[in-house]
Amino acid sequence: MNRLIFIPILFIVMAAISCNNKKDPHAEHKSVSVPDIYTCPMHPEIVRDKPGNCPICGMALVKKEKGGQKSANIELVSLLKPTNEFVISSIPVTAIEKKEQQLEIEALGNIAYDTRQIGSISSRVAGRIEKLYVRNRFQKISKGQRILDIYSPELMTAQQNLLFLLKNNPANTTFLQAAKERLLLLGISTQQVQQIIQSGKPSLTIAVYSNYSGHIHEAAGNNSMNTTPGKMNDISLITEELSLKEGMYLQKGQSIFTVYDPARAWAILNIYGENQNLVKTGNSVRVVPETAPDRDFSAKIDFIEPFYRKESKTLTARVYFNNSVLKIPIGSQVRATIFGNNKEAYWLPKDAVVSLGLDKVVFKKQKAALQ
Repeated sequence: MNRLIFIPILFIVMAAISCNNKKDPHAEHKSVSVPDIYTCPMHPEIVRDKPGNCPICGMALVKKEKGGQKSANIELVSLLKPTNEFVISSIPVTAIEKKEQQLEIEALGNIAYDTRQIGSISSRVAGRIEKLYVRNRFQKISKGQRILDIYSPELMTAQQNLLFLLKNNPANTTFLQAAKERLLLLGISTQQVQQIIQSGKPSLTIAVYSNYSGHIHEAAGNNSMNTTPGKMNDISLITEELSLKEGMYLQKGQSIFTVYDPARAWAILNIYGENQNLVKTGNSVRVVPETAPDRDFSAKIDFIEPFYRKESKTLTARVYFNNSVLKIPIGSQVRATIFGNNKEAYWLPKDAVVSLGLDKVVFKKQKAALQ
């Protein structure tokens, strides 16, 4: 009786154990799925169950990663080490070379008038402006162009003396020649003297012509505007009328206008402190205008100013060039590459130098010391 009961009970126990050991192939799929959670990177307290924007900063919510594993092997010593003790980089290895290399120095600057080509139009006699043929500052004029007509009692007297000699003592060539030379010294041209002799009458006004081509400026003292060469001023001052007007009186020897020739210009380059000892007069330079890169040109350093300009800590180098064909506007910004003298030294490619902001470093590869 007891033997028959024991057998069914044993069978039931073994069946129960086998059921517990058998794995369900769909158990992973039957696990409870965790809903997606979205949070703000700047404000982790913001938690949502769907995408959207952070109500505080407006940033897009980021889906929070699931399935992370907890690491139990982190030591406190590793967490307390300073971050600057570890450097990870993928810089390619190169070999340093000793050779002779031409230096290339970058510089910035601007185009200015060549002040050696400045022309001055002055009054050789005292008189009154009867007619003015130029009206605006920076007006372009050409050599031989009529600038103004002036009435001068001194010129009138000199003309009458010449005509008196021609009428009453034409054989006195010495006096006649002296009278003509006096008119020439007072600013009357040879052609104007011939016209006075042919007409037999003195001219009430004498024309004043320009001996230069370029842009006209009022001479210093005639206006309150600063016409520094190469420096552009307020456009309202540049385009306004000249302060000289018809009817005004001029003094003998007074400078009326100055003429700047835009066809003769120079590039003013600023050389920074670390490169100043590398730039010499005669170095080749390539100048590229920023407003017209296609008008780049080659030249050389003609002059290095032996002083620092006001409120500037850069050395100034001048490059003279002919601007008649290039026609680069005065005041244009330029970039320049100055080719210095060859120098023998140890050289590295520029890519091997890592910039850390204010500092630049190079990593040296060497074998680790055996311990």
